[in-house]
Amino acid sequence: MNKLYIGNVSAEASEEDFETIFEQWKIPHSGPFLVKTGYAFVDCPDEKAAMKAIDVLSGKVELHGKLLEVEHSVPKRQRSCKMQIRNIPPHMQWEVLDGMLAQYGTVESCEQVNTDTETAVVNVRYGAKDQARLAMEKLNGSMMENYALKVSYIPDETAAAEGPSGGGRRGFNARGTPRSGSPGLGARPKMQSDIPLRMLVPTQFVGAIIGKEGATIRNITKQTHSKIDIHRKENAGAAEKPITIHSTPEGCSNACMTIMEIMQKEAIDTKFTEAIPLKILAHNNFVGRLIGKEGRNLKKIEQDTGTKITISALLDLTMYNPERTITISGTKEDCGTAQKEISKKLTESYESDMAAMNLQSNLIPGLNLNALGLFPSGAPGMGPSMSGVPPPGAHGGSAYGQGHPESETVHLFIPALAVGAIIGKQGQHIKQLSHFAGASIKIAPAEEKDSIHRVVIIIGTPEAQFKAQCRIFGKLKEENFFGPKEEVKLEAHIKVPSFAAGRVIGKGGKTVNELQNLTCAEVVVPRDQTPDENDQVIVKIIGHFFACQLAQRKIQEILAQVRRQQQPKPTSGAQPPQPRRK
Repeated sequence: MNKLYIGNVSAEASEEDFETIFEQWKIPHSGPFLVKTGYAFVDCPDEKAAMKAIDVLSGKVELHGKLLEVEHSVPKRQRSCKMQIRNIPPHMQWEVLDGMLAQYGTVESCEQVNTDTETAVVNVRYGAKDQARLAMEKLNGSMMENYALKVSYIPDETAAAEGPSGGGRRGFNARGTPRSGSPGLGARPKMQSDIPLRMLVPTQFVGAIIGKEGATIRNITKQTHSKIDIHRKENAGAAEKPITIHSTPEGCSNACMTIMEIMQKEAIDTKFTEAIPLKILAHNNFVGRLIGKEGRNLKKIEQDTGTKITISALLDLTMYNPERTITISGTKEDCGTAQKEISKKLTESYESDMAAMNLQSNLIPGLNLNALGLFPSGAPGMGPSMSGVPPPGAHGGSAYGQGHPESETVHLFIPALAVGAIIGKQGQHIKQLSHFAGASIKIAPAEEKDSIHRVVIIIGTPEAQFKAQCRIFGKLKEENFFGPKEEVKLEAHIKVPSFAAGRVIGKGGKTVNELQNLTCAEVVVPRDQTPDENDQVIVKIIGHFFACQLAQRKIQEILAQVRRQQQPKPTSGAQPPQPRRK
């Protein structure tokens, strides 16, 4: 993204004129100026030089009586979903910018670009080409707090890869692999490439963190190469406000420590006598693994860092607030070390779940995961946590785009005491869950009076199964039916034709062992089963949510393969004889 387009060029302009201007403003360039009638091109050695040329020259420097317009040179085939927005007010809050961008479509990423200018610059990717075009039309030249926004396309390498490989317009030949200075290719880490760091800070310190006209927060952002959102409008009147930091792990930690230093200084200046612990917010799905078996992981972090760490109770969670508060007490340096260790554990859990989720998406084509609330808000590609809005496909019809997937039946065993929580007051929760997932969900009657488990019968497509089971696992954790130190593990039963049970087991148990190694679930095909009236037997699957899902999908793959092999093959005599050519 280091090739520049220079527009509004006078007919009198020459290569020497541009050489003089770039030398005068100390802007390096890595090749000759290609001067055409009314415009010119030049290559810069890196993105920083290209950004400096745009900031310093565009709309500010005259050549032969005409103001130059400088922007990234973008081949037509790469003008797709990516754009750059410049001249953003320096004290603008990120949530305001995010809200403005969201008016025109789905924002897949919004990354801050480090520049030497006072105003801010971001690179934005929309989910679709028409959304990006609309945003370009509406935002370019629009006024924001007395600043005129400047919007231009930047190369979208993804679009180029999908487009035609040969040809191209004259002067815009394909440039091979993107340069190392392009966003996301290693020169600068993407802001949302890692799980964001979420902090809680006392409300009385928010003003000091922002600073006069946003000067303090702007300095933190620049020094730590971070994008920082202070959610001042959330929870009006609350004693604490959340802060979200997007950056590399190192950038997040540096920003966190700088904010802690500002709060401690402000506490001294205002004679605030209470201790100021470091408070981190973490999605509940990751907290069990952070704590570890019998609390070992957390104890080790405490011992290694010399801190005291407490985690808020599960009772504080709701469907719309799935975060736990991790409070770290100790010296600023020790708290910083503990934060790094905690963030590392949370990131490992997140990456593990993302990998499993991606595998699920591949196994269930078209699966919409954004509204499941599995991941913290701000994570890549994820919408707001625990969104109450059902995704496409939840109200009937197929979300797969290819035929109608077959309905499946799963029997999920839950603690008998949890039945009330799953059903909800006057059956509201189970109705909402059924509507959300697009599945039939019923609680089977207890087989015995003192049964410790009850069976939830779920009937629906693979996508409906995923959604329904995900919410049931989450509800059991939320309602404290599993301790803070343990993951939710449930037993699921699916029925398979008796003649296919051997295929699930495999020769000498090879297939079932491979299934268990791959999915981390326990898969059992009980021996000596008597097939039911439909000549089916039970396969038991025991594990946490992703393990259960992956095992279910893999077993269904085996069954589909068996069904395909059983289909009668056309005999050679089935086709009518073809007439001979004369």
